[in-house]
Amino acid sequence: MDEELLDFNDAEMLRKKAEEKLRNKQYKINEFDESDSKKLVHELQVHQIELEMQNEELRMANETAEAALKKYTMLYDLAPIGYFILTPDGSINDLNFTGADMLKDKRFSLLNSNFKLYISDESKGVFNRFFSNLYVSLMKESCNVKLGYDTTPLCTVYMEGIVADDDQKCLLSVVDISMFIDK
Repeated sequence: MDEELLDFNDAEMLRKKAEEKLRNKQYKINEFDESDSKKLVHELQVHQIELEMQNEELRMANETAEAALKKYTMLYDLAPIGYFILTPDGSINDLNFTGADMLKDKRFSLLNSNFKLYISDESKGVFNRFFSNLYVSLMKESCNVKLGYDTTPLCTVYMEGIVADDDQKCLLSVVDISMFIDK
């Protein structure tokens, strides 16, 4: 059995593996005197309590992480603003439900498609300058563009973007401003 594939949640399997390792180390118990045995039992009891305390701390940390994940997933997915993560070539790496709604498609259908395909022909120049400036300046940039594909107009949006230094992905927030512009 490979060490890396151990399931540490399977107590019985973990116990068998520990007993096997103990046999392999071939400790000679009869070489200990009574005081050594008492010290060893004491050390084992203290160590067991330490492990129980660490286990409780890890359990609480896991619960905190789960709560934070739930909170930020809800905040990202259900925000009233479209969020997109784009690769340097403009492919959609991730997006929230509002972003998918703006593009009038299902979220998972849009993954890996090129965001530039959803920019109307009249706004392509503005968007292309905006997008290239993001990678040149590495600072927050913004622009107004019309979303649409083929001859289907979708909406007018205000977008802000910034490039994340670590993986060169563009973080894009998109707000529908059609009700303010198209009056």
